Amino acid sequence: MAAPVLKVGVTGASGLIGTALVPALRAAGHDVVRFVRREEAAPDARHWDGASLATTAVEDLDAVVHLAGAGVADHRWTEAWKREVRESRVLGTTAVARALAEAGGSTVLLSASAVGWYGDTGDRLTDETGPSGSGFLAEVCREWEAATQPAEAAGVRVAHLRTGIVLSSRGGALKKQLPIFKAGAGAPLGSGRQYVPWITLQDEVAAVLHLLTADVSGPVNLVAPEPVTNKVFTKALGKAVHRPTLPIAVPGFVLKAALGDFAEEGVLTGQRLAPAVLERSGFVFAHRTVDDGLAASL
Repeated sequence: MAAPVLKVGVTGASGLIGTALVPALRAAGHDVVRFVRREEAAPDARHWDGASLATTAVEDLDAVVHLAGAGVADHRWTEAWKREVRESRVLGTTAVARALAEAGGSTVLLSASAVGWYGDTGDRLTDETGPSGSGFLAEVCREWEAATQPAEAAGVRVAHLRTGIVLSSRGGALKKQLPIFKAGAGAPLGSGRQYVPWITLQDEVAAVLHLLTADVSGPVNLVAPEPVTNKVFTKALGKAVHRPTLPIAVPGFVLKAALGDFAEEGVLTGQRLAPAVLERSGFVFAHRTVDDGLAASL
């Protein structure tokens, strides 16, 4: 049976995931509407301001993929930037959820979240049933996911995309790492024992397409099935770019001096996660191992 053709709205369409998702949706035959914050005359664009969304803007949609939010690592974690990170997620998600609730109809909301929800899991393998953690990122993720409640209460099928580190040479953490590793200066960070919950951009996009029609609600870990420690990831990335890595790790205090509070939650701790819900729903990863994932991403 052929997959249904859907009319899908996408927020955050200009981001790393969005710029790959929009053409993939179209290639799959779906009709795409991009929600943009700037004035744009393109026929596929509809305006929103990031904190409010008209009900009429979503009435004809079968699904919304909500990806918008300020980049967690885009700036040093001042109180002002942390407020921007939180509000861009909570206010934007609330606006989308309320618009869908008021529009009525049978719709789907795939709403971005992040693996930060779990805090630091150490070496404990955790799936979607695991508890939420502590810290700023965990707090933001809890509020972020709770903001979809109006849509859920109205009968919208909501899935929370708890996305890990998306591997792509075009953006995100990997793009920032590549010049360092190509110079032969790559090294483990802190203890190197913290887990890296990675996923390739290709699998991230494929998972979103899968979840549009899969009978899945609630949290979904968008991470590869074979997480590795930072030390293993470092060696794998050095191998992928054919350069040696340094035997001595970058100390935590150096990272904290350079990155501020983000270092503790975004670099020195990690999550060892399993994509249990995604795999139970029938999704098949193209890249299961970090070596395959890095090769595909470079």
